[in-house]
Amino acid sequence: MQMFTTDWLTTIFNNFEGNPKTALSIQEVNIDSRKKTKDSLFIPIIGEKFDGHEFVLQAIDNGAVAVIWNSERQLPPDLPKDFPVFLVDDTVEALQLLSIKYRDVVNPTVIGITGSNGKTTTKDIVATILKQKFNTHHTFGNLNNHIGLPLTILSMEKETDMLVLEMGMNDFGEIDLLSRIAKPDYAVITNIGESHIEFLKSRAGIAKAKLEITNGLKNDGCLIVDGDEDLLEHKSSEYNIIKCGFNSTNDVIISEVTFHQKQTQFHLSTGSDFVIPLLGKHHAKNASFGITLGLDVGVTEEQINEAFKNLSLTSMRFEMIKGKNGTSIINDAYNASPTSMKAAIEVVKELTGYKNKVLVLGDVFELGSHSKELHESIADVIESPITTLFTMGEEIQATGKKVNEKENDINSQHFNSSDELINSLQGYLNEDTLILFKASRGMEFERLIEKIKIN
Repeated sequence: MQMFTTDWLTTIFNNFEGNPKTALSIQEVNIDSRKKTKDSLFIPIIGEKFDGHEFVLQAIDNGAVAVIWNSERQLPPDLPKDFPVFLVDDTVEALQLLSIKYRDVVNPTVIGITGSNGKTTTKDIVATILKQKFNTHHTFGNLNNHIGLPLTILSMEKETDMLVLEMGMNDFGEIDLLSRIAKPDYAVITNIGESHIEFLKSRAGIAKAKLEITNGLKNDGCLIVDGDEDLLEHKSSEYNIIKCGFNSTNDVIISEVTFHQKQTQFHLSTGSDFVIPLLGKHHAKNASFGITLGLDVGVTEEQINEAFKNLSLTSMRFEMIKGKNGTSIINDAYNASPTSMKAAIEVVKELTGYKNKVLVLGDVFELGSHSKELHESIADVIESPITTLFTMGEEIQATGKKVNEKENDINSQHFNSSDELINSLQGYLNEDTLILFKASRGMEFERLIEKIKIN
């Protein structure tokens, strides 16, 4: 698939060497010199521990036919004289500019999704719904930053109708940049939690940073938000706002939520019931964003329910798997915030058919000076029918201590090593037990799960 030619690149980057005017076909854009490609444009990135410019000859061996090059770097003396080289001041900025130009050429309907929790799940839901009717391209894995988002744009086919982009952030200004690159027709803010509060100081600061997604939103665009969140009370005459949630004041109201084994059923005020293969009220809300968007672009309710039957999620996000001796395990170890941890615990409390409900919780990172109080707040939802709490990590000890201060029968223990924790779990490994694993990504709780799941 030809994306564009080297001749077209000269209209964007007018400082070049070699012979780009021969209009060589570019079929993909690549930043990894080790990757085998076909007719690719190589864009070397300068990182903290590496400089992609040092590997340009490897990239050529692996299929690169042109390169974007930092003009301050020396070109390799053995680079062929006619090899197309586009000289720029900053290769990351060049990558971003190229993605903007390519996005304009393809001109898909763009959906930008951000939020403290649930943005990846919502992205997966939205993409699955849109695929029922449209040629849809979406963020893979976690490519949601200033490099990953442009790469996602530059990996879409020219025939793409719908482009679904996840937007992540750590600080102010980052969503602003991503939104201005993407120029979304629809923007979704899933919720405002506590992620990155260390840098953004308050939940109000987090809301302000998330609302930067509107900075690139088209004037006639649509903003879909968590209507139960007061911090997202946002009025503007420039675009439509649709609020989804449980409160009766929302435009799209969720009600009658019930759980059935690995599914959640709920009713929307649009008039229909929906069933998603995910557990939890929070996932009903994530689905409501996707349903609302899907209906707005012409996907039918029947098509949406059909789409949910084939929903494929990025791994380690509330994934129900089987453990040894018939144990049920919820792998929610990809990431965590106090809000998402509480939501996961509430789901565990609702699920029936288990004598033992065990929580294995680890630290939530990037909470700064708020860490102790926010970890303590998790204890508010740890109550019967939860039977056991195992914690591992420094900050999560505050949760265990708070649980121990309450009058309850919960067996709460803290562990300093994974081996000790796994040994203590052995007595719970049976078909009467449900175990939730939840922590920030850096805790690597998937290693614990590996030791007790059925491979």
